Amino acid sequence: MKILMVNKFLYPNGGSETYIFKLGEELQRKGHEVQYFGMEHENRIVGNHAQCYTSNMDFHTGRLTKLLYPFRIIYSAEAKRKMGVVLRDMNPDVVHLNNINFQLTPSVIYAVRSYEKKTGRKVKIVYTAHDYQWVCPNHMMRIPATGQICFACREGHFGNCSKNRCIHNSRIKSLLGTIEARFYEKRRTYGMVDVIICPSEFMKKQLDTNPLLAQKTVMMRNFIDEDAKQTGKEAGRRDKAEDYVLYFGRFAQEKGTGTLLEACRALPQIPFVFAGTGPLQEQVEQVSNVHNKGFVTGDALKELIAGARFSVYPSEWYENGPFSVMESLVYGTPVLVSDLGGAPELVQAGTTGEIFRGGDVEELTEHIRDLWEHPEVCRKYSENCREINFDTVGEYCDKIVRNVYA
Repeated sequence: MKILMVNKFLYPNGGSETYIFKLGEELQRKGHEVQYFGMEHENRIVGNHAQCYTSNMDFHTGRLTKLLYPFRIIYSAEAKRKMGVVLRDMNPDVVHLNNINFQLTPSVIYAVRSYEKKTGRKVKIVYTAHDYQWVCPNHMMRIPATGQICFACREGHFGNCSKNRCIHNSRIKSLLGTIEARFYEKRRTYGMVDVIICPSEFMKKQLDTNPLLAQKTVMMRNFIDEDAKQTGKEAGRRDKAEDYVLYFGRFAQEKGTGTLLEACRALPQIPFVFAGTGPLQEQVEQVSNVHNKGFVTGDALKELIAGARFSVYPSEWYENGPFSVMESLVYGTPVLVSDLGGAPELVQAGTTGEIFRGGDVEELTEHIRDLWEHPEVCRKYSENCREINFDTVGEYCDKIVRNVYA
């Protein structure tokens, strides 16, 4: 089978890139042909035989003063044209879309259907929903300026994005986000996709509020590496160091880092280890009982996770199916997770971890204190984590080929 993976970034940048690289590698290992389409970038690590990519665009820092820029982030003629080149060169059976909005734009969907008309070949379009872009123009269902969780744009009420300045607190960018959402809603573009993979029940519930998408969604949780499962088994056979509480991920307000830091200050007797970077790094460095390891990957991160008494995932936006929660549990480390989005679906409260009300610093503080003062509870949770059985990338690959791509 020939699969074309489509994602705006073709270099390591976040969860969606982790997903496409690992899934693509496993598909190739199983004998399928996989190529990639997205933006050109100096750090690009995958590609296509036609060597055809769109020009690099940074919606976060780019100025919107160039005449064509606002139009390009709504509908990219360049992306449609170059996608057509790759399609004609590869002749894929499946086009697997991931993060495409703003930089690539849904124009790539039209490229596939245009290719079908010209060649007479049927191509299955699959989309993995890594965020809420197709029901929320700022993709987070959260108003950045206030931190307020928001459902206002569901069911097509996209004008709320402009009203609340939901994209980077910018009136112009938020207006463009509103225009983009309305444009593709009127054209029923997303209805051209055959299957939508949702990594959580929460994500599926949100997308199902759009009648155009409701009959196309399937829930498939994200996968873990085969070696992660083995590392977890090994971690479960040895005693934990039990001398720190771990947070690993991006240091940002929407990730709940600020709330967690307040809890850290209220618990000076408890040692915390943070691993990551982000806009709140300066605040992290100022808390005396927090040791920041910086950006950690590979075996060092595995050891850090496996050695913690428990980890904290305090996100204050609707996370989807975070790999970090899955990794922690597989490595035998219980998770204290906020009750927002798809993350709490991964934790069995009172069995493999605990759940607190997102953004509530007092409740978070009490949970951390209670878990720290009762190490026997953490040990029991850790033992229970050994029974967790998330799909490995190989198992996930078999399911997606059999149940989605076919």
